[in-house]
Amino acid sequence: QVQLVESGGGLVQPGGSLRLSCAASGTISRINVMGWYRQAPGKQRELVATITSDGRTNYAYSGQGRFTISRDNAKTTVFLQMNSLKPEDTAVYYCNAQIKLINFWGKGTLVTVSA
Repeated sequence: QVQLVESGGGLVQPGGSLRLSCAASGTISRINVMGWYRQAPGKQRELVATITSDGRTNYAYSGQGRFTISRDNAKTTVFLQMNSLKPEDTAVYYCNAQIKLINFWGKGTLVTVSA
């Protein structure tokens, strides 16, 4: 089992930045991939970015060049640095961890981009 707790969401003006954090606990040594997903009101949950256990990263088109996923050396915390935020980035951001085909989710943190 893996437990995930997100933090760092909030209200930010367009063009601003936020850094989200996801603290993982439990059987973290078995995690293959960690990532961030988001769900805007009335829309399906979508991929934002992922990072594998060996450090390979992948980004959705909407975040390329603006978002950066990273993790600490202990591989217990994953970060999402979000720059040049747009109103369309408003969503609940969820942390995800995968062990083989099993997905674990955090409860999410709300990001609101508005003037």
